[in-house]
Amino acid sequence: MSQSTEGKIKWGIIGTGGISNKFVADLPHSSNGVAYAVSSRSQESADAFAGKYNIPKAYDNYDKMLQDPEVDVVYVGTPHPLHKQNVLDALNAGKHVLCEKPFTINAGELEEVVALAREKKLFLMEGMWTRFLPPIRRAREWIRDGKIGEVRLVKADFGFRIGWDPESRLLNPELGGGALLDAGIYPVSFASMVLGAKPAEVFSTAHIGETGVDEQFSILLGYEGGRAATLNGAVRLGFPNEAYVHGTEGYIYLPQFLFGASASLFVNGEKVETFQDDRNSEGYALEAEEVGNLIRAGKLESDIIPLEESLDIMRLLDKVRSQWGLKYPGEQ
Repeated sequence: MSQSTEGKIKWGIIGTGGISNKFVADLPHSSNGVAYAVSSRSQESADAFAGKYNIPKAYDNYDKMLQDPEVDVVYVGTPHPLHKQNVLDALNAGKHVLCEKPFTINAGELEEVVALAREKKLFLMEGMWTRFLPPIRRAREWIRDGKIGEVRLVKADFGFRIGWDPESRLLNPELGGGALLDAGIYPVSFASMVLGAKPAEVFSTAHIGETGVDEQFSILLGYEGGRAATLNGAVRLGFPNEAYVHGTEGYIYLPQFLFGASASLFVNGEKVETFQDDRNSEGYALEAEEVGNLIRAGKLESDIIPLEESLDIMRLLDKVRSQWGLKYPGEQ
């Protein structure tokens, strides 16, 4: 039985891979959105996905779904190299868009996408879902309220070990594989959230594996006034995936930071507060709800992950890759 769509923001889903499954499975936890349509490159895949999540419409072609007048907003959950064209097509069809991170392969692609969204006066946002998790929001409040004094250092890591499969998405350069765009976007975005996306200095190193993508990396960002961020990412190394924000009066600790289950505040070496999230969803519904609220309010972007910040983050990722001499197929 299909979910009721009455009075809801109707989502159209592009792609039926792992991340689209996570997003749609979580969507019922939002107060204002419902999965209304899904599109895939095959009817069989679209039908299977629609059946799994009780989605009313299933299309074997992205363009067919984009022509559906009932679709209010599109979620793009395809591999990175497809994001640019998928988003451009959705915008040209008059649809608002939430695009999974990383937004595009490089800043040039993203500049083109953002320009079209602004020209068409349509909502566009990067799917950096962790920004909307309650523990991350609480950490931002502590920082804003001066609980740890002046922020001096951010440390964040995200890494996991996948099995060796040269054709897998994460190791295939044709699919935008590698640690930086897939795993590294989380610590880089976290540092941007706290310190900004325009560091004065960028130092980095990476291990480029047999397939020609970065399997692990380390980045040191230097900001004005001596502030810094140390960031690590990997797809062939398992990390604890923690984040710390150190200030002159204390620090904030976020275990498994991008999944946002808790945040702890330490002042003068003593733990003074722990925020524990008791949400009953993974958390993708929170970004979906934000998108729905903003669309209804007539907004074109989110203050939590604004388009200019997404552009600055992508330019920073480009700079890091240039230090490694890493280009993806089709890049000049």
